[in-house]
Amino acid sequence: MNSVTCPKCGRECSKLCDSVCRDCFFETFKLIELPLILHVSLCSNCGAFFHKSRWENIGNIEYVLLNAVENVLLIHIEAKDVKISLEPKEITPYVYTVRVEVDAVINEELVHGVGETEVRIQRKACDMCSRESGGYFEAIIQIRAAGRFPTEEEKRRCSIISRKVIESMKKKGYRLAFVSEIREKKEGLDLYMGSMNVGRQVCRLITSKLGGSFAESPTLIGMRDGKNVYRITFAIRLPEFSPGDVVMFTGKIIYIKSSGKKVNGISLEDGSRFISTPEELKGAEKVANIEDVVLTVLVSIEKKAILVLDPESYETVAIKKPLSFSADAGSEIPVLKTPYGIFALVRS
Repeated sequence: MNSVTCPKCGRECSKLCDSVCRDCFFETFKLIELPLILHVSLCSNCGAFFHKSRWENIGNIEYVLLNAVENVLLIHIEAKDVKISLEPKEITPYVYTVRVEVDAVINEELVHGVGETEVRIQRKACDMCSRESGGYFEAIIQIRAAGRFPTEEEKRRCSIISRKVIESMKKKGYRLAFVSEIREKKEGLDLYMGSMNVGRQVCRLITSKLGGSFAESPTLIGMRDGKNVYRITFAIRLPEFSPGDVVMFTGKIIYIKSSGKKVNGISLEDGSRFISTPEELKGAEKVANIEDVVLTVLVSIEKKAILVLDPESYETVAIKKPLSFSADAGSEIPVLKTPYGIFALVRS
Protein backbone atom coordinates (compact mmCIF):
# COMPACT_ATOMS: atom_id res chain seq x y z
CA MET A 1 0.00 0.00 0.00
CA ASN A 2 1.42 3.36 -1.01
CA SER A 3 1.84 5.99 1.68
CA VAL A 4 2.58 9.70 1.69
CA THR A 5 4.36 11.93 4.16
CA CYS A 6 2.53 14.81 5.82
CA PRO A 7 4.50 17.98 5.06
CA LYS A 8 3.38 19.49 8.37
CA CYS A 9 4.05 16.77 10.96
CA GLY A 10 6.17 14.31 8.96
CA ARG A 11 3.95 11.29 9.68
CA GLU A 12 3.15 8.69 7.08
CA CYS A 13 -0.48 8.46 5.96
CA SER A 14 -2.51 6.85 3.22
CA LYS A 15 -3.72 10.14 1.77
CA LEU A 16 -3.60 13.87 2.34
CA CYS A 17 -6.51 16.14 3.21
CA ASP A 18 -6.05 19.65 1.94
CA SER A 19 -2.25 18.91 1.56
CA VAL A 20 -1.86 17.61 5.15
CA CYS A 21 -2.65 14.37 7.01
CA ARG A 22 -6.03 13.72 8.60
CA ASP A 23 -4.90 14.62 12.15
CA CYS A 24 -3.32 17.91 11.07
CA PHE A 25 -6.36 18.72 8.91
CA PHE A 26 -8.88 18.29 11.74
CA GLU A 27 -6.55 19.96 14.26
CA THR A 28 -7.30 23.37 12.75
CA PHE A 29 -10.54 22.48 10.90
CA LYS A 30 -13.67 24.52 11.63
CA LEU A 31 -16.95 23.10 10.43
CA ILE A 32 -18.91 26.27 11.26
CA GLU A 33 -18.25 29.94 11.89
CA LEU A 34 -20.67 32.14 13.80
CA PRO A 35 -20.38 35.70 15.16
CA LEU A 36 -20.39 35.99 18.95
CA ILE A 37 -22.94 38.79 18.87
CA LEU A 38 -25.70 39.34 16.31
CA HIS A 39 -27.91 42.44 16.11
CA VAL A 40 -31.46 42.09 14.82
CA SER A 41 -33.80 45.01 14.10
CA LEU A 42 -37.52 44.50 14.72
CA CYS A 43 -40.35 46.99 14.25
CA SER A 44 -41.86 47.73 17.66
CA ASN A 45 -45.26 48.33 16.04
CA CYS A 46 -45.87 45.62 13.40
CA GLY A 47 -43.08 43.15 14.20
CA ALA A 48 -41.40 43.36 10.79
CA PHE A 49 -37.78 42.12 10.52
CA PHE A 50 -35.01 44.13 8.82
CA HIS A 51 -33.36 41.67 6.48
CA LYS A 52 -31.00 42.19 3.53
CA SER A 53 -31.49 45.98 3.43
CA ARG A 54 -35.28 45.84 3.63
CA TRP A 55 -38.11 45.23 6.09
CA GLU A 56 -40.03 41.96 5.84
CA ASN A 57 -43.01 40.46 7.62
CA ILE A 58 -41.80 36.88 8.09
CA GLY A 59 -43.34 35.53 11.28
CA ASN A 60 -42.97 35.42 15.07
CA ILE A 61 -39.92 36.33 17.13
CA GLU A 62 -38.52 32.78 17.22
CA TYR A 63 -38.74 32.48 13.44
CA VAL A 64 -37.00 35.84 13.06
CA LEU A 65 -34.16 34.78 15.40
CA LEU A 66 -33.55 31.47 13.65
CA ASN A 67 -33.75 33.11 10.24
CA ALA A 68 -31.20 35.75 11.28
CA VAL A 69 -28.78 33.12 12.63
CA GLU A 70 -29.11 30.93 9.54
CA ASN A 71 -28.26 33.95 7.38
CA VAL A 72 -24.90 34.50 9.10
CA LEU A 73 -24.00 30.85 9.77
CA LEU A 74 -21.01 29.77 7.64
CA ILE A 75 -20.50 26.05 6.98
CA HIS A 76 -17.33 24.63 5.46
CA ILE A 77 -17.51 24.54 1.68
CA GLU A 78 -16.62 20.82 1.52
CA ALA A 79 -19.35 19.76 3.97
CA LYS A 80 -21.87 17.25 2.63
CA ASP A 81 -25.11 15.78 4.02
CA VAL A 82 -25.44 18.78 6.33
CA LYS A 83 -27.92 18.69 9.21
CA ILE A 84 -28.51 21.84 11.29
CA SER A 85 -30.12 22.16 14.72
CA LEU A 86 -30.93 25.61 16.24
CA GLU A 87 -32.08 26.11 19.81
CA PRO A 88 -33.05 29.66 20.92
CA LYS A 89 -33.21 30.70 24.57
CA GLU A 90 -34.61 33.94 25.96
CA ILE A 91 -32.34 35.78 28.39
CA THR A 92 -34.35 39.02 28.44
CA PRO A 93 -37.07 40.33 26.09
CA TYR A 94 -34.24 42.01 24.17
CA VAL A 95 -31.48 39.39 24.40
CA TYR A 96 -31.52 35.76 23.24
CA THR A 97 -28.88 33.07 22.82
CA VAL A 98 -29.04 30.58 19.98
CA ARG A 99 -27.12 27.30 20.21
CA VAL A 100 -26.15 25.84 16.84
CA GLU A 101 -25.24 22.20 16.23
CA VAL A 102 -24.21 20.95 12.78
CA ASP A 103 -23.54 17.42 11.59
CA ALA A 104 -21.88 16.92 8.21
CA VAL A 105 -19.62 14.61 6.24
CA ILE A 106 -16.09 15.87 5.47
CA ASN A 107 -13.68 13.66 3.49
CA GLU A 108 -15.99 10.69 4.14
CA GLU A 109 -15.91 11.25 7.90
CA LEU A 110 -18.82 12.39 10.09
CA VAL A 111 -18.01 15.70 11.79
CA HIS A 112 -19.93 17.49 14.56
CA GLY A 113 -19.72 21.25 15.10
CA VAL A 114 -21.16 23.39 17.92
CA GLY A 115 -21.48 27.15 18.22
CA GLU A 116 -23.45 29.78 20.09
CA THR A 117 -24.32 33.38 19.39
CA GLU A 118 -25.99 36.14 21.37
CA VAL A 119 -28.80 37.86 19.49
CA ARG A 120 -29.59 41.41 20.60
CA ILE A 121 -32.99 42.79 19.58
CA GLN A 122 -33.13 46.43 18.51
CA ARG A 123 -36.66 47.85 18.52
CA LYS A 124 -37.37 50.63 16.02
CA ALA A 125 -40.06 51.78 13.59
CA CYS A 126 -40.01 50.19 10.14
CA ASP A 127 -40.40 52.18 6.92
CA MET A 128 -44.11 51.39 6.61
CA CYS A 129 -45.04 52.29 10.19
CA SER A 130 -42.93 55.48 10.01
CA ARG A 131 -44.69 56.57 6.85
CA GLU A 132 -48.13 55.60 8.12
CA SER A 133 -47.70 57.49 11.41
CA GLY A 134 -46.26 60.44 9.49
CA GLY A 135 -49.33 60.70 7.24
CA TYR A 136 -47.52 59.56 4.09
CA PHE A 137 -49.75 58.90 1.07
CA GLU A 138 -49.34 58.38 -2.65
CA ALA A 139 -53.01 58.45 -3.61
CA ILE A 140 -56.39 59.82 -2.54
CA ILE A 141 -59.60 57.91 -3.19
CA GLN A 142 -62.60 60.24 -3.35
CA ILE A 143 -65.80 58.22 -2.97
CA ARG A 144 -68.83 60.08 -4.32
CA ALA A 145 -72.18 59.17 -5.90
CA ALA A 146 -73.84 60.41 -9.10
CA GLY A 147 -76.57 62.94 -8.35
CA ARG A 148 -76.66 62.25 -4.61
CA PHE A 149 -74.58 61.67 -1.49
CA PRO A 150 -73.34 58.15 -0.66
CA THR A 151 -75.36 56.46 2.05
CA GLU A 152 -73.85 55.49 5.41
CA GLU A 153 -74.15 51.84 4.37
CA GLU A 154 -72.24 52.51 1.15
CA LYS A 155 -69.48 54.32 3.02
CA ARG A 156 -69.30 51.46 5.52
CA ARG A 157 -69.00 48.89 2.73
CA CYS A 158 -66.29 50.96 0.99
CA SER A 159 -64.28 51.04 4.22
CA ILE A 160 -64.64 47.26 4.63
CA ILE A 161 -63.57 46.66 1.03
CA SER A 162 -60.48 48.87 1.44
CA ARG A 163 -59.46 46.98 4.60
CA LYS A 164 -59.82 43.62 2.83
CA VAL A 165 -57.62 44.78 -0.06
CA ILE A 166 -55.00 46.11 2.37
CA GLU A 167 -54.95 42.88 4.40
CA SER A 168 -54.62 40.80 1.23
CA MET A 169 -51.72 42.88 -0.13
CA LYS A 170 -49.95 42.91 3.24
CA LYS A 171 -50.01 39.11 3.26
CA LYS A 172 -48.30 39.23 -0.14
CA GLY A 173 -45.51 41.36 1.35
CA TYR A 174 -46.65 44.73 -0.03
CA ARG A 175 -45.41 47.07 2.68
CA LEU A 176 -47.10 50.29 1.54
CA ALA A 177 -50.56 48.75 1.93
CA PHE A 178 -52.15 51.09 4.49
CA VAL A 179 -54.59 53.98 4.88
CA SER A 180 -52.89 56.93 6.54
CA GLU A 181 -56.10 58.95 6.96
CA ILE A 182 -59.88 58.71 6.45
CA ARG A 183 -61.89 61.90 6.06
CA GLU A 184 -65.68 61.79 6.41
CA LYS A 185 -67.41 64.42 4.31
CA LYS A 186 -71.01 65.29 3.60
CA GLU A 187 -70.47 64.54 -0.07
CA GLY A 188 -68.67 61.24 0.57
CA LEU A 189 -65.49 59.68 1.88
CA ASP A 190 -61.79 60.41 1.24
CA LEU A 191 -59.21 57.65 1.78
CA TYR A 192 -55.51 58.59 1.85
CA MET A 193 -53.63 55.54 0.57
CA GLY A 194 -49.98 54.64 1.18
CA SER A 195 -49.62 53.32 -2.37
CA MET A 196 -51.22 54.24 -5.69
CA ASN A 197 -51.22 50.56 -6.67
CA VAL A 198 -53.20 49.65 -3.56
CA GLY A 199 -55.53 52.59 -4.25
CA ARG A 200 -56.18 51.31 -7.76
CA GLN A 201 -56.99 47.82 -6.45
CA VAL A 202 -59.41 49.30 -3.88
CA CYS A 203 -61.19 51.30 -6.60
CA ARG A 204 -61.53 48.26 -8.83
CA LEU A 205 -63.06 46.17 -6.06
CA ILE A 206 -65.44 48.91 -4.86
CA THR A 207 -66.83 49.50 -8.35
CA SER A 208 -67.02 45.74 -8.89
CA LYS A 209 -69.09 45.28 -5.72
CA LEU A 210 -71.14 48.51 -5.66
CA GLY A 211 -71.18 49.48 -9.33
CA GLY A 212 -70.21 52.85 -10.74
CA SER A 213 -66.87 53.86 -12.23
CA PHE A 214 -63.61 55.60 -11.32
CA ALA A 215 -61.15 57.92 -13.01
CA GLU A 216 -57.49 58.73 -12.28
CA SER A 217 -55.96 62.20 -12.12
CA PRO A 218 -52.16 62.49 -11.54
CA THR A 219 -50.55 65.55 -9.93
CA LEU A 220 -46.80 66.26 -10.16
CA ILE A 221 -45.45 66.85 -6.62
CA GLY A 222 -41.68 66.84 -7.20
CA MET A 223 -38.71 64.78 -8.32
CA ARG A 224 -36.84 61.81 -6.84
CA ASP A 225 -33.59 60.42 -8.24
CA GLY A 226 -34.05 62.54 -11.36
CA LYS A 227 -37.57 61.24 -12.01
CA ASN A 228 -40.93 62.98 -11.72
CA VAL A 229 -42.98 61.94 -8.67
CA TYR A 230 -46.77 61.99 -8.96
CA ARG A 231 -49.66 61.72 -6.54
CA ILE A 232 -52.84 60.15 -7.90
CA THR A 233 -56.42 61.16 -7.15
CA PHE A 234 -58.96 58.40 -7.80
CA ALA A 235 -62.51 59.72 -8.25
CA ILE A 236 -65.13 57.01 -7.68
CA ARG A 237 -68.71 57.69 -8.80
CA LEU A 238 -71.18 55.24 -7.29
CA PRO A 239 -74.43 54.62 -9.21
CA GLU A 240 -77.20 57.21 -9.03
CA PHE A 241 -79.56 54.75 -7.34
CA SER A 242 -78.80 52.59 -4.32
CA PRO A 243 -80.53 49.61 -2.67
CA GLY A 244 -83.81 50.70 -1.11
CA ASP A 245 -84.59 53.32 -3.76
CA VAL A 246 -87.89 53.10 -5.63
CA VAL A 247 -87.74 54.44 -9.19
CA MET A 248 -89.99 55.01 -12.20
CA PHE A 249 -88.33 53.33 -15.19
CA THR A 250 -89.87 52.58 -18.60
CA GLY A 251 -93.34 53.03 -17.13
CA LYS A 252 -92.77 50.69 -14.18
CA ILE A 253 -92.28 51.32 -10.47
CA ILE A 254 -89.15 49.38 -9.49
CA TYR A 255 -87.92 48.66 -5.98
CA ILE A 256 -84.10 48.29 -6.15
CA LYS A 257 -82.89 45.49 -3.87
CA SER A 258 -79.19 45.36 -4.80
CA SER A 259 -76.82 47.38 -6.95
CA GLY A 260 -73.39 46.58 -8.42
CA LYS A 261 -72.37 45.71 -11.94
CA LYS A 262 -75.99 44.56 -12.19
CA VAL A 263 -79.04 46.17 -10.61
CA ASN A 264 -81.60 43.75 -9.19
CA GLY A 265 -85.09 44.63 -8.06
CA ILE A 266 -88.79 43.88 -8.30
CA SER A 267 -91.73 45.61 -9.91
CA LEU A 268 -94.12 46.86 -7.24
CA GLU A 269 -96.99 46.61 -9.75
CA ASP A 270 -96.83 42.91 -10.57
CA GLY A 271 -93.98 41.51 -8.43
CA SER A 272 -91.92 40.51 -11.47
CA ARG A 273 -88.13 40.34 -11.22
CA PHE A 274 -86.12 43.27 -12.59
CA ILE A 275 -82.49 43.12 -13.81
CA SER A 276 -80.62 46.02 -15.42
CA THR A 277 -77.34 47.96 -15.22
CA PRO A 278 -76.49 51.33 -13.64
CA GLU A 279 -75.88 52.76 -17.11
CA GLU A 280 -79.35 51.76 -18.35
CA LEU A 281 -80.97 53.31 -15.26
CA LYS A 282 -79.54 56.79 -15.88
CA GLY A 283 -82.88 58.04 -17.20
CA ALA A 284 -84.90 56.70 -14.27
CA GLU A 285 -86.76 58.92 -11.76
CA LYS A 286 -86.49 58.32 -8.04
CA VAL A 287 -90.00 58.48 -6.57
CA ALA A 288 -89.54 57.08 -3.03
CA ASN A 289 -87.45 54.93 -0.74
CA ILE A 290 -88.43 51.68 0.91
CA GLU A 291 -88.05 53.45 4.27
CA ASP A 292 -91.15 55.49 3.29
CA VAL A 293 -93.34 52.39 3.66
CA VAL A 294 -96.24 52.80 6.13
CA LEU A 295 -99.03 50.58 7.42
CA THR A 296 -102.62 51.16 6.37
CA VAL A 297 -105.94 49.30 6.70
CA LEU A 298 -106.94 46.72 4.12
CA VAL A 299 -110.65 47.42 3.53
CA SER A 300 -111.53 44.58 1.18
CA ILE A 301 -110.10 42.21 -1.41
CA GLU A 302 -111.37 41.94 -4.99
CA LYS A 303 -110.30 39.51 -7.71
CA LYS A 304 -107.54 41.72 -9.21
CA ALA A 305 -107.59 44.69 -6.86
CA ILE A 306 -107.66 45.55 -3.19
CA LEU A 307 -109.27 48.46 -1.41
CA VAL A 308 -107.11 50.30 1.14
CA LEU A 309 -107.19 53.53 3.10
CA ASP A 310 -104.99 56.26 1.68
CA PRO A 311 -102.37 56.72 4.49
CA GLU A 312 -102.62 60.52 4.16
CA SER A 313 -106.23 61.36 3.23
CA TYR A 314 -107.81 58.19 4.70
CA GLU A 315 -110.00 57.87 1.64
CA THR A 316 -110.72 54.40 0.30
CA VAL A 317 -108.78 53.77 -2.91
CA ALA A 318 -108.49 50.77 -5.21
CA ILE A 319 -104.98 49.57 -6.09
CA LYS A 320 -103.63 46.63 -8.05
CA LYS A 321 -103.47 43.36 -6.13
CA PRO A 322 -99.85 42.11 -5.97
CA LEU A 323 -98.95 38.55 -6.87
CA SER A 324 -98.79 36.16 -3.91
CA PHE A 325 -100.81 38.64 -1.84
CA SER A 326 -102.18 37.18 1.38
CA ALA A 327 -103.98 39.20 4.06
CA ASP A 328 -107.36 39.48 5.71
CA ALA A 329 -109.76 42.39 5.32
CA GLY A 330 -109.52 44.69 8.32
CA SER A 331 -105.83 43.97 8.90
CA GLU A 332 -102.96 46.39 8.38
CA ILE A 333 -100.69 45.97 5.35
CA PRO A 334 -97.50 47.81 4.25
CA VAL A 335 -97.98 50.30 1.41
CA LEU A 336 -95.83 52.85 -0.38
CA LYS A 337 -97.35 56.08 -1.64
CA THR A 338 -95.68 57.65 -4.70
CA PRO A 339 -96.59 60.38 -7.21
CA TYR A 340 -97.70 57.50 -9.45
CA GLY A 341 -100.08 55.91 -6.98
CA ILE A 342 -100.12 53.66 -3.96
CA PHE A 343 -98.50 50.24 -4.06
CA ALA A 344 -98.98 47.34 -1.68
CA LEU A 345 -95.91 45.36 -0.63
CA VAL A 346 -95.95 41.62 -0.10
CA ARG A 347 -94.56 40.69 3.30
CA SER A 348 -91.39 38.60 2.85
